[in-house]
Amino acid sequence: MRSQRKYLDPEVLARLSRLDLKARLVVEGFLSGLHQSPHKGFSQEFADYRQYIHGDEPRRIDWKVFARSDRFYIKEYQEETNLRAYILLDKSGSMGYGDKISKLEYAKYLCASLAYILFKQKDGVGIITFDKQINKYVPPSSRKMNYARILDIIENSSSGGETSLAHVLYELAQKTKRRGLVILISDLLDDPDAVIRALRSFRYRKHEILVFQVLDRKERSFPFIDTALFFDLETNAELVIQPRAIRASYEKRMGQLINEYRRRMLEARIDCETIYTDTPYDKALLAFLQKRARLL
Repeated sequence: MRSQRKYLDPEVLARLSRLDLKARLVVEGFLSGLHQSPHKGFSQEFADYRQYIHGDEPRRIDWKVFARSDRFYIKEYQEETNLRAYILLDKSGSMGYGDKISKLEYAKYLCASLAYILFKQKDGVGIITFDKQINKYVPPSSRKMNYARILDIIENSSSGGETSLAHVLYELAQKTKRRGLVILISDLLDDPDAVIRALRSFRYRKHEILVFQVLDRKERSFPFIDTALFFDLETNAELVIQPRAIRASYEKRMGQLINEYRRRMLEARIDCETIYTDTPYDKALLAFLQKRARLL
């Protein structure tokens, strides 16, 4: 598979294979990420209904419920796994920024690596890509077919569109009734108040949340010197800027934004890691997982 060869380097996988992504929460009565579920194979035991999301397989729609309610609902079944993980990939326009590698391309490597670790643990993994709305959705499953679909979606995701992170998070929180592990990968360049409130809606539903804030180093240090025309990658707005005149103010506000996210997510018991794209993704991920393992 071309997408697997591209995003999953064998040497990196050899290092990641030594680690687990252990979850703090208890799902369906079992410690998540620590051992396999006692269920064998794919269970057909009915679990719950949830609203249809664009990307779901139409064959899973319960037409009897539609006839009664005039709304589309999906039947969900007990999986062969004890943990459901949802990987949320921000593909908005700002994620297309980068020098040697864009933030989105870097985030893709993180997505593929995290999905690999979770599948290795035999946990169910799904993926959601979004900008101002949900673009692609694959429900969590530990079946190999799901893994292939996730890698294909990762590879074919391209940046574009405005950001509406809070709106997307609220929509997903309402639709993911069974609690699990939510992994958000984004630059978080949106209103912190709205984003934190939306993430708290997942916490209210007993989900565990991991957030990877992916930034380019230039976004933090603003090393530009000469007067230049800057483009907004989401709205296409243009602005002539003298970097030297605004650097100090910019660095201060950017630092405040990063620190505010860290502080408020800590208060909400959300793991948040800021990663810069000039750090090899495997080293950043290994360091995070090792630190997390020590805290569990």
